[in-house]
Amino acid sequence: MEEPPVREEEDGEEDEGALAKSPLQLTTEDVYDISYVVGRELMALGSDPRVTRLQFKIVRVMEMLEALVNEGSLAVEELRMERDNLKQEVEGLRRAGVSGSEVNLGPDKMVVDLTDPNRPRFTLQELRDVLQERNKLKSQLLLVQEELQCYRSGLLPPRETPGGRREKDAMVTMGNGEKEERTIMKKL
Repeated sequence: MEEPPVREEEDGEEDEGALAKSPLQLTTEDVYDISYVVGRELMALGSDPRVTRLQFKIVRVMEMLEALVNEGSLAVEELRMERDNLKQEVEGLRRAGVSGSEVNLGPDKMVVDLTDPNRPRFTLQELRDVLQERNKLKSQLLLVQEELQCYRSGLLPPRETPGGRREKDAMVTMGNGEKEERTIMKKL
């Protein structure tokens, strides 16, 4: 059995060009060229059952490669269209900025687009005020918690509350709930 001779001219630059390209530069035609080259090489190997099984696997790989190349081409085309749209939008804004009256805002002024969902909702000063108030309330909470611990441990005598009850009585009712919480915490 003689194998058909492979002509060097057929294997020339065109077939090797598709194999030499970067995967990101491949086109569908390149995949077809690669498929042709591989198919021709498999035909030269003969009709061995192992070659036939390998051929089916290679066909599947080539189909997957073609699908990936098509997806990549579509993504590149979408990005090009988006880029072109953005260029047009920028040009339109530049023309509008040149023809319209420009407002000099100064270094500490900011333009806010009210339709932007990510725009700042509060001024920096308002955020600072809220943060200071939160810190103040947190420190007051810590002080009250410390005072409560002192009352519970007996270091401070209970004070008279506005309702006429002593805090010790109120602590007894709170103490039972706390014991239940502690037992639940121990169980966990």
